[in-house]
Amino acid sequence: MSFDELYERAKAVLNPRKLSEYAEAGGVGAAILSEGGNVYTGVCIDTACSMGFCAEHAAAAAMITAGQNRVLKMVAVDWDGSILPPCGRCREFISQLHDENIKAEVMVAEGRVVTLEQLLPYNWKK
Repeated sequence: MSFDELYERAKAVLNPRKLSEYAEAGGVGAAILSEGGNVYTGVCIDTACSMGFCAEHAAAAAMITAGQNRVLKMVAVDWDGSILPPCGRCREFISQLHDENIKAEVMVAEGRVVTLEQLLPYNWKK
């Protein structure tokens, strides 16, 4: 699967909305391509008390629920369609789900793909 297709899958789940006085969701969408060839998507949930989570976390949770944990490619998309690199928490989280996830390709900007390892240059696990 190309990054263009993965981008479209992430963009398709965008649905920014207010859930309550204290929570919003859907402003960022993410798509993960697993080793099994499946695509898992998720959206962010933002809460007033910082207990929400990123779209990448939601997509990874769907992947884990389906019994997979190896990420080949991933991308996150902001509400306006711009590509977002994963935050530090997401980088670390994904890297710990499978030993080979450090080699996952991550789209960090239009036309720019790097490995998760490049996003974690001082990996504490080494």
